[in-house]
Amino acid sequence: MLWRDGAIAPGTIAPLDHTDRGLTLGDGLFDTALALGGRVAFEDAHVARLVASAESLGMPAEAERIRAAMRDLAGQGERLAIRTTLTRGSGPRGLKPPDAPSPNLFATAAASARAAAFASLRLWPTPIVRNDTSPAARLKTLGYLDAVLAARDAAAAGFDEALFRNTRGRVACAGTGNLFALFGTTLVTPPLADGVLAGIVRAEILALAAGCGLRAEERSLGLPDLLGAEAVFLTNSLRLLAPVTAIGETAFPAAAGHPAVARLVAALRARVAQSCGVAEDVVA
Repeated sequence: MLWRDGAIAPGTIAPLDHTDRGLTLGDGLFDTALALGGRVAFEDAHVARLVASAESLGMPAEAERIRAAMRDLAGQGERLAIRTTLTRGSGPRGLKPPDAPSPNLFATAAASARAAAFASLRLWPTPIVRNDTSPAARLKTLGYLDAVLAARDAAAAGFDEALFRNTRGRVACAGTGNLFALFGTTLVTPPLADGVLAGIVRAEILALAAGCGLRAEERSLGLPDLLGAEAVFLTNSLRLLAPVTAIGETAFPAAAGHPAVARLVAALRARVAQSCGVAEDVVA
């Protein structure tokens, strides 16, 4: 399904100006959200992040229009992945943004597999480096080619996702999510300054940690640090919390069954259910 200019159409095909900077330069942003029972999980956070990201790029964004797109699509099914895309719109040739941009907003919805939520995965450390010096590293921009190539190589190596380090060799993120490592009762995630996106579920986990008996910290991790953790997991809006069972040749056989991870899964399931007004067993 496609939302465009306040209307929903079947399929995902619609006319597009081929000088749109989102198409020609990757000059735009996107957001991915989970909708359950007709409501978007953590809707306010998704809208606020997209608006703030657009403002940081000097791109006008209307919060209520974004909210309307998400809500209209959320009402079209019981479990949907909603992708909302905002481009700077069309402009003349050249890199310099137009002085008066005309942003293009559209959104799509597709079925989201229930089995993906809380499912474990395996990470492959990619040699591709995350550029932590770039402002774009902390935004969901349309320029995802590094992640695309890393995903291709991870799959070829028999893994589910790629793990990125930054220009200083510090752990940054996975191709589609934030990373957390558990050391005793301390839960660590890399800071935004290490080239990390401010993930919506990342923020939820940081807020839930204390109630699960954990002390949350944002600090840098080298790959050897990560490999020495008791458990590692990935978070994003569709997987929610995915225990990592291997990073390269290092296995984490107890990750999914770790008591602290289990408490976080239960707490996050309850938060998603509350946000969408559904029963917890609907989440996963």
